[in-house]
Amino acid sequence: MAFAGQFLLFLAATLLVLDTISGTTAQLVPTGLSVTFNDVYYYISPYSSGKLVLGPTSLSSVPSVFGFKPVTVVQEAVTLSRIPSLLSNWTAIDDVFQPAFAEAIFLTGASGFSITKQDAADASSSMVLPLRDPTIPSGPYFLEMATGSLYPVYRLYDDFAGAFTEALLQTPGGTFQPLSAQIPGSASLTVGVPSRLYFTKTADKPLAGVRIGVKDIYQLAGVKNSNGNRAWYNLYPVNEVTGTAVQRLIDAGVQIVGSQKASQFANGEMATADWVDYHSPFNPRGDGYQDPSSSSSGAGTSIASYEWLDAALGSDTGGSIRGPAGVQGLFGNRPSHGLVPLDHVMPLSTALDTSGFLIRDPALWDITNSVLYGDNYTSLADVTPKYPTTIYTVSFPTNPSSSLAAPILIDFVDALASFVGGTVAPLTLSDAWTASRPPAAGNTTLSQLLNITYATFISKEQTSLVRDPFYADYSAVHDGRRPFVDPAPLARWAFGDSLPDSALDAAISNKTLFMDWFNTQILPPVNDPAQCSSSLLLYIGSSGSQNPRNQYFSAPSPPFGFSTGRVSGMAECPDSVYPLGQVSENSSITGHEEWFPVAVDILAAKGCDGLLARLAKDLAAAGILPVPQVGGSITGGDILMRKRAEEKGLKMRYIG
Repeated sequence: MAFAGQFLLFLAATLLVLDTISGTTAQLVPTGLSVTFNDVYYYISPYSSGKLVLGPTSLSSVPSVFGFKPVTVVQEAVTLSRIPSLLSNWTAIDDVFQPAFAEAIFLTGASGFSITKQDAADASSSMVLPLRDPTIPSGPYFLEMATGSLYPVYRLYDDFAGAFTEALLQTPGGTFQPLSAQIPGSASLTVGVPSRLYFTKTADKPLAGVRIGVKDIYQLAGVKNSNGNRAWYNLYPVNEVTGTAVQRLIDAGVQIVGSQKASQFANGEMATADWVDYHSPFNPRGDGYQDPSSSSSGAGTSIASYEWLDAALGSDTGGSIRGPAGVQGLFGNRPSHGLVPLDHVMPLSTALDTSGFLIRDPALWDITNSVLYGDNYTSLADVTPKYPTTIYTVSFPTNPSSSLAAPILIDFVDALASFVGGTVAPLTLSDAWTASRPPAAGNTTLSQLLNITYATFISKEQTSLVRDPFYADYSAVHDGRRPFVDPAPLARWAFGDSLPDSALDAAISNKTLFMDWFNTQILPPVNDPAQCSSSLLLYIGSSGSQNPRNQYFSAPSPPFGFSTGRVSGMAECPDSVYPLGQVSENSSITGHEEWFPVAVDILAAKGCDGLLARLAKDLAAAGILPVPQVGGSITGGDILMRKRAEEKGLKMRYIG
């Protein structure tokens, strides 16, 4: 074992040292220790999980660094002969544990110590000692020999996609602190993940050990927010509380490993063109230089890039979860509006803001939803669903040769109809509105009704709730100066300033007209929890088209217009993204054929969120939907920026 990187501070009890010169008391606080063990980077937590009683020479053969020795705790009631198979299983399910931790094993129920062969092939062995503390979870630890204290182990990873704003350590008290570790990386953070072996899922903690990243608009106790803005991050102190949404996840056992990049103040921004304060994360799919979409950019890129991360908590106002999910080929959901309180979350529009996930595993999706939305969510995990048999398609292709994605989209609709025993009905929303619009709408077309509604919500509300207090606070500290803000929020805020105070009331009225019409005429609910929705509505989430980040754009403008992607926000109904497949096309970046995701959005009646999660799980089990993998494509494979020259036997090329 070798010491890797800077020794941050000794892992020891907090020391109070009297400074006799100044007469003040200096506080020395441990923040953890970074090491490498068999060429794997680890972080040793400063928070002890318990103590062991042992003799001073009992582990003399085990390697040590700064008085810490790698050991393994086994709480399972296993015989010595079963230990090798147990540890083999651990290696398969946990990316933190490795057999080298098992040179010393503390086993519950063991009497005295003995030697057992770990691997007959290399004749390695383990020292087995008794474990008398039943509260210390099984798994790998570093043991401080001077005190007998056991410290949890985190494996360290490079955030090569640039998805995180800050790596975090979740403390035993439920607060957070920055993770004090750094491994080699190109201008990237280091993220640490705890061993999965420490956690046991229970009815009260169904997400025990599930690793999650959180969008940097959610407040976490002990953490500073940036909301994608450097001036905001530096102006305000750390948060004192964690909001309801995140606290529900923590209470269910989630391990939050970091806060993740959001486009500025959760406004839609184009990579490179609009991201000024921070660099937009990198979409790993295809050529690695496609726009990751926003504003939950960090959430999407992390789930598409990192197998060590299970889910990401994002937010969706006008497509901030659905966009990243679509272009990176992931599951993602905009839920029915109002399922979870959004206290201590930066608002874009209180009328439209929602909280949801980007995720690869549809089975885990239902569990995370159940925890986050609580009593407002009806899971169908233990119910035989009665799926709606009417399937509306909006702007779907009918000719397989019309585009590269057309065959995938058409095949999915046919397979879905067969699976639910239903029929497909093409729908033109503007025509349906004209035929059945409410009398209060008069002769107003759908486009006229909602052309500026979304832009009004996000500009009028955010200027009053976020911008104005921010500007005032910044001005008070900086002698009347304004903070820097990216071009996209400024353009939207300026539009809001141009509107009269009555504009927000008009937007609410227009939204209500549409919502009441849509929820009665297009997607009304049914009074049967197993079905919930009278029909399903599908539109294209991603067609595999390219949107490279190395192109220039005109100046940003307010998001005018109405599209299918705005329906769920205005109607407050759930809208979930399902990955369907991918298309191969020559990349303008690499000059090579690359794979780009194709995805569909499916809407159900308001309150029918559990139906969409169960449908995703069932379609995946039936082989109709792929379960996306991390990598350069949704089926896995190398991420281009991660391929290494030595794999081809190439050496460093020196220039000059």
